Amino acid sequence: MGFRGKASTGLPGFDQVIDMLRLGDNVVWQVDSTEDYQRLVAPYIEQSLRDERRLVYVRFGKHDPVIGEHPEVDTYEIDPTRGFERFTAEVYALIERRGKQAFYVFDSLTELLEQWKSDFMIGNFFKIVCPYLYELDTIAYFALIRSAHTYSTIAGIRETTQLLLDVYRVNGNVYIHPLKVWNRYSPTMFFPHLIRGDEAVSITASAETAELFSAIRRGAERLDYWDVLLQQAQNALQSDAGRQAEVKRTLIAMMLGGDAGRMTELCDRYFTLADLLLVASREIGTGFIGGKSVGMLLARKILESEGRQQFADCLEPHDSYYIGSDVYYTYIVQNGWWGLRSKQRTEEGFFEYGKELKTKLLQGKFPPNIRERLMQMLEYFGQSPIIVRSSSLLEDNFGNAFAGKYESVFCANQGTPEERYEALEQAIRVVYASSMDEDALQYRLNRGLFDRDEQMAILVQRVSGDHYRDHFFPHVAGVGFSMNLYVWEQGIDMNAGMLRLVFGLGTRAVDRTEGDYTRLVALDDPSRLPPMYAEDERKYSQHEVDVLSLVENKLTTRKADEVLQLDLKTDRGWFATPDYETERRMRELGMRSSPTPQLLQFRKLLRESEFPAMMRDMLALLERVYDYPVDLEFTANFGADGRFKINVLQCRPMQTRGLGGQGAVQLPEFGPDAGERLFFAARGNFMGGNARLPVERVVYVRPEAYAQLTDRDKYSVARAIGKLNARLKGQHALLIGPGRWGTTIPSLGVPLRFSELCHMTALFEVAVPSEGFMPELSYGSHFFQDLVESDIFYGALFAGREDVDFRPDAVLRKPNRLEDWLPEHAGFAHVIHAAETPGMTLFADVVSQKMLCVE
Repeated sequence: MGFRGKASTGLPGFDQVIDMLRLGDNVVWQVDSTEDYQRLVAPYIEQSLRDERRLVYVRFGKHDPVIGEHPEVDTYEIDPTRGFERFTAEVYALIERRGKQAFYVFDSLTELLEQWKSDFMIGNFFKIVCPYLYELDTIAYFALIRSAHTYSTIAGIRETTQLLLDVYRVNGNVYIHPLKVWNRYSPTMFFPHLIRGDEAVSITASAETAELFSAIRRGAERLDYWDVLLQQAQNALQSDAGRQAEVKRTLIAMMLGGDAGRMTELCDRYFTLADLLLVASREIGTGFIGGKSVGMLLARKILESEGRQQFADCLEPHDSYYIGSDVYYTYIVQNGWWGLRSKQRTEEGFFEYGKELKTKLLQGKFPPNIRERLMQMLEYFGQSPIIVRSSSLLEDNFGNAFAGKYESVFCANQGTPEERYEALEQAIRVVYASSMDEDALQYRLNRGLFDRDEQMAILVQRVSGDHYRDHFFPHVAGVGFSMNLYVWEQGIDMNAGMLRLVFGLGTRAVDRTEGDYTRLVALDDPSRLPPMYAEDERKYSQHEVDVLSLVENKLTTRKADEVLQLDLKTDRGWFATPDYETERRMRELGMRSSPTPQLLQFRKLLRESEFPAMMRDMLALLERVYDYPVDLEFTANFGADGRFKINVLQCRPMQTRGLGGQGAVQLPEFGPDAGERLFFAARGNFMGGNARLPVERVVYVRPEAYAQLTDRDKYSVARAIGKLNARLKGQHALLIGPGRWGTTIPSLGVPLRFSELCHMTALFEVAVPSEGFMPELSYGSHFFQDLVESDIFYGALFAGREDVDFRPDAVLRKPNRLEDWLPEHAGFAHVIHAAETPGMTLFADVVSQKMLCVE
């Protein structure tokens, strides 16, 4: 029977040995079979029902039920195949619902090995659930099959649980040997005990004890189930093709992802078993290596397998490492943040607790076994600069690019081993913390990914490039697209693809650079210049270069002229041309101009090298194999002989959803009498394909009024537009204003985050040179990736050009609804004009490169 604060195992003699069970106890039985566990559960159930306890059976195993159907036992079936986080969250929520003093029986935890492939994660699960059960004064039974788990897993469970008990069946007799009984002690408690009827007889005599344990077969230390599977895979290399294919699919599900989608099909087609074993040998921890790693590896394999020998010859080798997604969960569990993580996974806590968890993630400690593996990896790289990159489960897959949502951190990797190791750990923390960035969470919410597991794996890559005095960088870097969505004039073949090219590190190619420009390259005609370059190529060239400073031990920016004076170990003319015009002007002003200034125009590279054709062919091949357009991050380094090596850093399906439809569009005719009906008309400088989009609302930021605001008020205007964005969701709204949307510098445009304009149908940037506002046609940046993914049409209006007709009065003459829609921001009505525009339509035609917005 039950006593105050105590309960019975249903085995009276054993109750005396351990002085009963106590509320809060977690009881772990190590058994040889689930049948032995069932025999121990039966008396516990019977006694608990007599004591009128609330009983809960958590069913998840494939073995026979531990408890048969019983009207007084609540059975909950939870599916472990949905992954560690989902399973653990459901168990946690169940415990929360059942509240205090419920009694539990769990299926054998060993069953989880088959689903999670990792002992590591079973230990994590127990460390999450056990303390919560203890807190709620429950009693819970768990089982482990003996010799199926590693010593480290058992040690972690021993440390966490209140009771750890070995059960042996020898010569028809049952023995229970307590290994841990928390907060209780007797002189004979930790001897083995023979269970005989209601009695528990202590085996204290040395001869009897020795005879008992000599009859028990103890195995050698067990490898983690993950390592067992890898060893089996290694052995399968000597097997026939059928066996290898079977084992290969197991490894794909373990490391690359188990979803039966297009990426999994491609992995199965191109990766060999030996390829996957090589990846496994470079993985730290267990779990998935994430979407970015998979995309990079797959692209390289396709180019090596399907491409000409020329591709294989020009690809720079890689020796990346992968930090498995299970390490992310382990980091959270070991630092005691799982409760916070659970709160964050709720709708009401998604953003609120995300901020708190982000702060925690920047401060945690890694377990000793992970620290040792990280140190070994760092020793392998030596003092080569490395980059620590996010590689979450959902990244770089079909439909979800997560472009720029998570962090990548360069480690210049200089200093003492201790300093270099601390920098590496902090870089990993920063990437983990970025999983809780507000923009990343908003992206997941907008993409319908709120309830999807988003584990953060990490890709660690050697930085491509070389030492140039005190700097490290590649010669060129950028992002390539197999389809050119930014066709700026007639005659460009959008199917030939395009590049966004920079000198130095590729950070400037994927971010919208403030006051600087990258080189856009149409791969059907690499010498063709976009309109703004043709207008003033000097102004719209790259003037600054991102490099790793080996003295400052960090990523930094240098003036292009400074970097171009270094010995580049190749012909500088591939990238730069002398700027004699600037040199002449400097002489006229009495300024010294030695050495001659340089312009990063890439003329020789694009006209005389095989590089553009090679990139075009690579992108075309990847698109053909993917059966989908792709984008590719790359670097290229040149030798003294002019030969180059291309390093594929990342590849993902390109987001190309048909904005406004892809069929032919007939633009309406209009002339000088269009009058009040025309809002704007222009040629070129738009992205979004053929379009015929209704425009029911227009939000216009008046350039002159905005320019007069203080920086503080400019930020307030941005926040007001963010609120309008939320209010106008689903209402076909067009946002138009001066300079760059999404800039971090208010003098260049409106400093909106993407989440504050994500519900707009169309986005336009207006040039106002007199106020310093100029659009940046940075197609290919993370910002523009977001526009494409969100079906937002983009255009730039260079007012004053003869091919642009911009008539803001078409909107300004309509009533300003800002005060009605956002009364708290009515004070900005002279800056923000929010109008209803029923009947207005935006038209665009790719072939003629014309667009117009008219009522």
